[in-house]
Amino acid sequence: MGFGEEEEEACEFAISGEGLRKMADPELEAIRQRRMQELMAQRGAANPQNAGQQKAQEEAKQEAEERRQMMLAQILSSEARERLSRIALVKPDKARGVEDVLLRAAQTGGISEKVSEERLISLLEQINTHASKQTKVTIQRRRSVLDDDD
Repeated sequence: MGFGEEEEEACEFAISGEGLRKMADPELEAIRQRRMQELMAQRGAANPQNAGQQKAQEEAKQEAEERRQMMLAQILSSEARERLSRIALVKPDKARGVEDVLLRAAQTGGISEKVSEERLISLLEQINTHASKQTKVTIQRRRSVLDDDD
């Protein structure tokens, strides 16, 4: 079932880069070249517009984030900000949610003075009790056909 010398040489020739280039159809190569040029033209034409829009969007996001941080600095004490930043390192989604709750409360007038660390902790505990998800782990043992449980 082994290959003869001629078959091995043909396989090596086909596997090598030269063999593949020689075996490729010239029409297929021309189609590939045209498609590549079309893609490059599309990318080149769309790129300047997208770059400007993308830069403007990033600047708007950065500005909104700066405003958000300034508002949080106004309503949180320094200890509460530290605690929230530590939480953000471990659970960024949770910290973002707490920030959202605090900002909404400040905008609606629910916060009259700076939020202390103790008040932040109680808010975190309330959020934990409301959003506590119990993880359930089920172990399913696979039984082999050869096992006899009879």
